[in-house]
Amino acid sequence: MNNDSAVTDILLKLLRTRSVSGHTEEAMIIIEERFKELGLKTEITRKGSLLATLKGNSSDGIVLSAHMDTLGGMISGIEDGSGKIALRSIGSYTMSSIEGEYCRVETFSGKLYSGTVLFDNTSVHAHGMEDASAKREKKNMYLRLDEEVSSGEDIRKLGISVGNYIHFDPRPVVTESGFIKSRHLDDKAGVAILLKTAEELVSGEIIPSHTLHFLVTGYEEVGHGAAGYLPDDLIEFIAVDMGVAGPGRESAEDKVTICAADSTGPFNYLLTKDLIETAKAESIPFAVDTFPHYGSDAAVALRAGLDVRHALIGPGVDSSHAMERTHLKALRATIDLIKAYVNR
Repeated sequence: MNNDSAVTDILLKLLRTRSVSGHTEEAMIIIEERFKELGLKTEITRKGSLLATLKGNSSDGIVLSAHMDTLGGMISGIEDGSGKIALRSIGSYTMSSIEGEYCRVETFSGKLYSGTVLFDNTSVHAHGMEDASAKREKKNMYLRLDEEVSSGEDIRKLGISVGNYIHFDPRPVVTESGFIKSRHLDDKAGVAILLKTAEELVSGEIIPSHTLHFLVTGYEEVGHGAAGYLPDDLIEFIAVDMGVAGPGRESAEDKVTICAADSTGPFNYLLTKDLIETAKAESIPFAVDTFPHYGSDAAVALRAGLDVRHALIGPGVDSSHAMERTHLKALRATIDLIKAYVNR
């Protein structure tokens, strides 16, 4: 049953759950519980990745991966005199994309403090138009804490220190026209797609042609998500991650993207062709694209020594690594492509 309100509900829940790279524990609990409800065998690796297995007609396995980790920040310095809080980025993004963003600082004890990421000379009234228009760089950005503090000592008394995570407010919205706009659709949309795919396979009593290993990783944005333990007898690794919609791209917010190549080079040609032919045969709206400034867990797995065919598919997402947007049509197209491919 194609109830797309269900994929929206789980996606919104995931978007509202903090999961910056390296700190995805809370989110992994939510995902694991849902896979267990569907009757899948689950396992958390020592590294913190989640594996959920759905038996197929063949023991040869296909990995369907998505990453739960997101972009974020970390406190990198607290000035003693002024109490100015410096931040470093976790993952890759421009400083202009987070200027003015509400955020929360998480102390090592788990306490949360709200704040805003700002440019040093934001106010045109205080600094003039020329200074306020300067390039946004890490060295001139800071975190304004919503507490009555005026020194580094004041901030440290709150339990805040270097190394604390900074979580950006995702601000998720689902429009009446079917668009979903939020930070971190990369790749929480992919995780929601895996959960909905598993649900539809189980509820439809569909036994896939091969055993499926749903893999959810927690370090993709920093480059090593899928490196680590994976089951034996794997034949394919399909990463379910965002397609890059925008000028000069074939990807679109209402289609599933089948990526032929990214910054690491071409994906497996035969598997890519199989996915294209499946989409054509099932009349699934799709686009084939290449991404020169992109990497995924599929390539990471191969670099780690996995001997499989690899591919990348996912919903078209606009304004990636900023305020992102996709459409329910793209989520549905991706789910349908996966289901059709694993049931060949």
